[in-house]
Amino acid sequence: VTEIMAFATSAIREAANGEEVIAEVAARTGVTLEVLSGDEEARLTFLAVRRWFGWSSGRVLVLDIGGGSLELAIGADEDPDVAVSVPLGAGRLTRDHLPSDPPKPAEVRALRKLARVEIGQVAGAITRLGQPELVVASSKTFKQLARIAGAAPSSEGFYVRRTLNRDDLRMWIPKLAEMTAQQRTALPGVSAGRARQLVAGALVAEAAMDIFGIEELIVCPWALREGIILRKLDGLYE
Repeated sequence: VTEIMAFATSAIREAANGEEVIAEVAARTGVTLEVLSGDEEARLTFLAVRRWFGWSSGRVLVLDIGGGSLELAIGADEDPDVAVSVPLGAGRLTRDHLPSDPPKPAEVRALRKLARVEIGQVAGAITRLGQPELVVASSKTFKQLARIAGAAPSSEGFYVRRTLNRDDLRMWIPKLAEMTAQQRTALPGVSAGRARQLVAGALVAEAAMDIFGIEELIVCPWALREGIILRKLDGLYE
């Protein structure tokens, strides 16, 4: 390894002591974290998805649910026409809105409403560009939801087509909400570290698919990390 690229997203971006954390990391390791804005996250993820699916995919809508935010981007070029970040990350929402394990029905209802309101506020910027020809989801939240709904396991490789259907997602949400985090770890593809926040992620995914009229989306194996790498490689040959 000759070079390290280190990046931080919403957790550091919004932390009251974010600058102190960055300084401490630099002091201990000699590595300076680059803090990405929400829009940058969305654009870099879009770049990764575009490179994976290629130019023939036309206008693409990309959804990415992280720990602190939901990124949305749409465009027909390599750089999206619109890229937005909404504070609907699965970790954040679980901490702030789903304190019970399993979550109480009232908590689930309130979070479902919140997700729809937040996405609805930015939906117009996306929909004014017309219907996408391809809808793609990245991030581990979507990968786990697709796996639960029957998508192929990661052991079958990158190139197997994996999708998430809205009807399947709707069917699974009440089941997930009735389980404890520990019980969710028994589901295919669900890691112990993300089991607690899976309900919040599913509610955000459902809200986005409903608002944008998405019946099915394709899960992309590339996301933000690959977008960062691709941008770096592009810069080497400019």
